Amino acid sequence: MVNLVLASSSPYRRALLDRLGIPFEHAAPEVDETPRAGETAEQLTLRLALDKARALAGRYADHLIIGSDQVLLLDDQAVSKPGTHAAATDQLRRCSGRTVQFTTSLCLLNSATDHYQLTSEPFMVSFRELDDDSIERYLQREQPYDCAGSFKMEGLGISLFRALRGDDPNSLIGLPLIRLCEMLREEGVQLP
Repeated sequence: MVNLVLASSSPYRRALLDRLGIPFEHAAPEVDETPRAGETAEQLTLRLALDKARALAGRYADHLIIGSDQVLLLDDQAVSKPGTHAAATDQLRRCSGRTVQFTTSLCLLNSATDHYQLTSEPFMVSFRELDDDSIERYLQREQPYDCAGSFKMEGLGISLFRALRGDDPNSLIGLPLIRLCEMLREEGVQLP
């Protein structure tokens, strides 16, 4: 039996990981998510995914620890969770009618050996033209203030899009399951 830990407090990531049918624990890592000067969106998410996994390694010896981080690249800036209604409104206005890139990075750390696997998954989202009334109705209904990009892909957020392009739609929710399954297999975890 594998000892698996998700280094996240995200209910969305927990719901995704539940799909694999493997028992796991979860804990919130204490990590400073402030971008470093000159750090690209991909570098930021890769660093944070690894930092989140490592933050729990001392508490969870002999475990496989999953760290993940996601940002939206908008106007060459890494944009994370909006936190407020006003910030979410601004994010969706800026995304309206545009194709933007989300970057989700994933780390699987074996805390017994300190060996880790690390990858970044890009995903392109083409937003339809969004007027202020549509944005307001959407935000009032789903209140996605804890979601990078200000939408819930697994909910009504799908109505905001024209097209999606990427290898794993789960990466848009915050946990690339296809790549995670590959990583788990590389660690000897038996999956179908």
